[in-house]
Amino acid sequence: MKVEIKTLDAAGSGEVELNDAVFGVEPRADILHRVVTWQLANRRGMARAARERSDVARTGKKFGRQKGGGTARHGDRCAPIFIGGGKAHGPRARLFTQSLNKKVRALGLKMALSSKAQGGQLVIVDNLDVPEGKTKSLVEKLGKLGFGKTALVIDGDALNVSFAHASSNLPGLNLIPAVGANVYDIMRHETLVLTKAAVEKLEARFNG
Repeated sequence: MKVEIKTLDAAGSGEVELNDAVFGVEPRADILHRVVTWQLANRRGMARAARERSDVARTGKKFGRQKGGGTARHGDRCAPIFIGGGKAHGPRARLFTQSLNKKVRALGLKMALSSKAQGGQLVIVDNLDVPEGKTKSLVEKLGKLGFGKTALVIDGDALNVSFAHASSNLPGLNLIPAVGANVYDIMRHETLVLTKAAVEKLEARFNG
């Protein structure tokens, strides 16, 4: 699959041959759903448990006489109605992590990349150099490229510093290195933008 390479000024800069084994896979909704569910489940933190009545270390001595005190007959300070007592029906410690086969995870990423390529939502750029890292100049360039309302930009090993500075306060535009490419972020953005270095890294990730 050949895709045109563009500069940030929306000018042509040649073509790149994309590996069909990475960018030409037929997407399957069930695989993408499994990978996204796995990602979001593993992102959840562990629930912090609260101490219940049996977990509180307080005296069990009856602290008032049975009759004549004008209060209810209590014999345990661990009861939830007392300050410092256990919590009634408190949260329990839970782990939400899931496991997913590596081959399924790799297949899901290939399908996410392929869905953007087949849907015409993939943009390949030569580099991400922005003069002086100015947001104003970057906004003008993005208008020519037609990134859409939301765009995920994936660079190579290291992020382009000038582009990172210029795009840091632009809503809907996110920048990550190639090693951080994942199904959830790719699918939740309208447009996927890859540099030539990112294409090489992603293809090498599956061929290595």
